[in-house]
Amino acid sequence: MEIWYTEKLELEKGRAVSYRVTKTLDSIQSPFQKIDVFETQSFGRMFTLDGVTMVTNKDEHSYHEMIAHIPMMSHPNPESVLVIGGGDGGTVREVLKHPSVKEVVLCEIDKAVVDISYQYFPECADAMKDKKVIHHYDDGAKFARDNKGRFDVILVDSSDPVGPAEVLFKEPFYRDMASALKPTGIIATQAESYWYHGDVISSLFEFIPKIFPEYGYYYTTIPTYPSGIIGFTFLSNAIDPYSVTPDISRLPKGLKYYSPEIHKAAFVLPEFAKAYIKRKR
Repeated sequence: MEIWYTEKLELEKGRAVSYRVTKTLDSIQSPFQKIDVFETQSFGRMFTLDGVTMVTNKDEHSYHEMIAHIPMMSHPNPESVLVIGGGDGGTVREVLKHPSVKEVVLCEIDKAVVDISYQYFPECADAMKDKKVIHHYDDGAKFARDNKGRFDVILVDSSDPVGPAEVLFKEPFYRDMASALKPTGIIATQAESYWYHGDVISSLFEFIPKIFPEYGYYYTTIPTYPSGIIGFTFLSNAIDPYSVTPDISRLPKGLKYYSPEIHKAAFVLPEFAKAYIKRKR
């Protein structure tokens, strides 16, 4: 009998996506969410939270490289980095490819995500064992609020704005992150798909211009996320994302998706999507 996993997050809007499962590897209920790991025919190993795809072997690099390297290559000298969420370790792995980095603080609310990633996704998770990585299992908003002026780069590698991640899409959290940045710091946050979630993006950019003088939205393509793309905010007090020219001498070796050309192109949006972003210029 064939087994198919169907992501039903968008079902009420008439959208769903299914994958043929060759084996169910694990299924647990943590204090925060349901965690499942499958072997799939098309995308290799797949990791889901509350029925929503987070990571697959085949395409995780396109997400992790873009959430990390766009801000890291935009900052002149990133030394201290905070990753909120990201318990699979892929974002930490990409951050550590920059030699300037002295510390990576991982703040993940659910330790079970980290533990299961060590078991099933070592190619992502083993980076979290690096001596530069400091683990905190805590609420990301509280952690940002308690660490004023500490970080050069903050990366919010969150799930969708439901359940534990809902607070990460609200104005108070963005103000807490702003207070945790150094003066030239940069923030990148997971910010949904401009095809499906224009309302979420618009709501973010209602308050973002009140907090950050420099901001933008960029995206990556990833077939296992809703609509095949996912977007990110880029936020800073000092660095205009649209004026950055990446220094190729700092480019990490062996990347599969990110490049200086992709960096520039990722900020170019279709006309309908531009309407979601309140630009000051």
